[in-house]
Amino acid sequence: MKKLLVMAALASLTCTGLFASGQNESGAQFIGLAMPETHVERWQQDGASLKSEAEKMGYTAEVTFGDADQSKQNQQVQDFITKGADLLIIGSVNEGVGSVVADAARDDIDVIAYDRLITNSGDYDYYITFDNFKVGQFQGEGIIKGLDMDNASGPKYITLFAGSPTDNNANFFFDGAMSVLGPYVDAGELVIVGPAPMSSDDKANFTKIATENWRPEIAKARMENLLNNDAKDVVLDAVLAPNDTLARAIIEACMTDAKYDTVDKLPVVSGQDGEVGSVKFIRDGKQYMTVYKDTGKLAQAAIILADALLKGETPNVPGARLDTSSYDTGKKTVNSYLLEPIMVTQENYKEVFIGGGVYSEADLK
Repeated sequence: MKKLLVMAALASLTCTGLFASGQNESGAQFIGLAMPETHVERWQQDGASLKSEAEKMGYTAEVTFGDADQSKQNQQVQDFITKGADLLIIGSVNEGVGSVVADAARDDIDVIAYDRLITNSGDYDYYITFDNFKVGQFQGEGIIKGLDMDNASGPKYITLFAGSPTDNNANFFFDGAMSVLGPYVDAGELVIVGPAPMSSDDKANFTKIATENWRPEIAKARMENLLNNDAKDVVLDAVLAPNDTLARAIIEACMTDAKYDTVDKLPVVSGQDGEVGSVKFIRDGKQYMTVYKDTGKLAQAAIILADALLKGETPNVPGARLDTSSYDTGKKTVNSYLLEPIMVTQENYKEVFIGGGVYSEADLK
């Protein structure tokens, strides 16, 4: 009812420039796209892809970026509601977005949580992402392979980083990685330098390795501090880095230390997202691996899901696995559509990124 009243009031305004090419004249339904930030490269790509895919299917779409500020994102989402959005796709900054998700629910606006579970909310039913536990498993497997642990003659030293404590995905990434690395730690074959949570449930230690808002400068400063303190008297063999932006910051910190000042001395460093800067690092031997999540396919899948919801149909999202039991917001379990990630190293980066048309040779110069 609130939504209908708002739309009626807007329709009565003499100045309707905001909707001149949108819902009122074209009849196209309006999808609001709220992305969390721009300092992580992939979110800019996601926003553009979502808008493009929505428009291909005949919808009007607008994308905003919250600059890692939940109050700003909430205002952006509230603006979408005021404009008469028929559906919202939200990559949240943190669970503080729940207040405007509740506003959307009161107006019967469907919300799709995009790549980040909106925790502590019972006001939405759908979540779409990649299999983020598997992303973490790939990171752990990459480190084990990069260290050649099956043939290692002595213990290897590793330090741990995690993503933003306000991003539920950071837990899945870390727990997936530790499901692979943990047995080697327990056997004494991997020695953790610095804080050593074995799962994200160890909040006291997990908080110490987490990186607020995925900020690379925070990861770089922490790595520099580690090199001057906990890791001062050891040579690190590996670093669990949760994404590419942080991986490069960590590598840059390492290269200011004489122990790691050439490529062959750098630790094995994991990553995620397939950012062009990290693909170059992988090619050059600076970063060992990344996990590629085709966000173009994720955006396409999200709009297919949105299209079904707007048409009142049962969703069928090609290439995504429906999980109805694993993703609990703390208030309810939501229907989650999971796409598959791809592990990438120096061995297959050309096949995945150049052969797959993600980047050209010129992009990697």
